[in-house]
Amino acid sequence: MATVETRALTKRFDGTNAVDRIDLSVHEAEFLVLLGSSGSGKTTLLRMIAGLEQPTSGDILLDGQSVVNLPPRARNMAMVFQSYALYPHLSVSRNIAFPLQTQRMNRAEIAKKVDWAAKMFGIGHLLQRKPRQLSGGERQRVALARAVVREPAAFLLDEPLSNLDAKLRIAAREELQQFQRRLATTTIYVTHDQVEALGLGDRIAILDHGVVHQLGTPKQVYEEPADTFVATFIGAPPMNLIEQEGRPTMGFRPEHFLPQEAYPAQNDALQLFPFHVTRIENLGSDRLLYGTLESPMPQVKVISRIPCTVETPLAAGEHYHFAVRRRDLRYFDANTGLRIEATP
Repeated sequence: MATVETRALTKRFDGTNAVDRIDLSVHEAEFLVLLGSSGSGKTTLLRMIAGLEQPTSGDILLDGQSVVNLPPRARNMAMVFQSYALYPHLSVSRNIAFPLQTQRMNRAEIAKKVDWAAKMFGIGHLLQRKPRQLSGGERQRVALARAVVREPAAFLLDEPLSNLDAKLRIAAREELQQFQRRLATTTIYVTHDQVEALGLGDRIAILDHGVVHQLGTPKQVYEEPADTFVATFIGAPPMNLIEQEGRPTMGFRPEHFLPQEAYPAQNDALQLFPFHVTRIENLGSDRLLYGTLESPMPQVKVISRIPCTVETPLAAGEHYHFAVRRRDLRYFDANTGLRIEATP
C-alpha cells in the first residue's frame, strides 16, 4: 500500500494550463476517481503521476518521497490504458508475464505469479490464447492481471471499461471494485462516466479545465456540491438551478421536486412552486416531468423526477403545486457560482 500526493502540479500546452496547480492526496488503499469531461485534464494528470508526462511545475510524492524526476519503471506504479495495450503477437500468459520478465525474475517465480494473477481474474483457461481470440471483457481482465502481477504500490486506471458494452461494463465495474478491495492497493481511476465514479470511488475529484472543483465522497459531491458546475455535472438529470434577481441562485435535485401531496404531514418545512408541466417521460421506475416555474422567476425550465411509488395523476399542459423540502434546497453565489452554506 502507498500514499500518492501531488503538490501544485501543473502542465502547460501551448500556453494553456491543461492541469492547473492541482493538490491531491490519495490515502493508502483508497479508490480515488478523477471525473471530468473530455479536455478536463484528468488523463494528463494521471499520465504525470505515472511518469509518462513531465510536469511543467509542481511535485509528485509516493509515500512522502518525490518521484517527479524518476522514470515510469522506477515509480512502482502499474497503469491500465483504455486500449488495454496488449501485445497481439504474445499469448495471454506471456502478456501477463512481460513486466516480470523485464525485471529479470526467474522462470519458476514468473510462472507462479502468472498463475496467481490469472486465477484471481478467472482467466486461467485463456492463458494460451492470443488477444484477438478474446472478448472485450476478457482483454480487460488480462490487462488488469498484467498490472496486478507486478504487485505495484499503486494502480493507475485510464477509462479501462469504456470499450465494453453497457451490460458487461456493469459486471466489470463490480469485479473491479471487488479486486481493489481484496488487494487493498491504492488506486487512481480516470473516467468521464459519473455512474462509474459514484459507484466505484471512495472519493471523487471533479475536474474542469485543469482545475479540481470538488474533492469528496460520492454522497458529498452529489448532495453538497461545491459550486454550480458540480451541481449540474453530477446527476442525471442535473440539479435544477433557479436564478433570482438580486439574490443567490437556488438549486434542488429533480427527485426532491415533487407534487405537494407527495409530502405527508411532517415537521419539514416546504418551499412551494407553481409548476406548468409541458412534457412527461415514463421510464418505468420513474417519471420525468419537464416544465416551467411561474415563480420565483417566471418561465424557468426545471425537471422533476417522480418515482413509480408516487402515483399522483399528472398530465402535460396542466398546472400543479409542487414542493421541495427547505432542507433540500441549496444556494450558490450568483456571481461566482460558489456554494453558500448559510440559507439566506
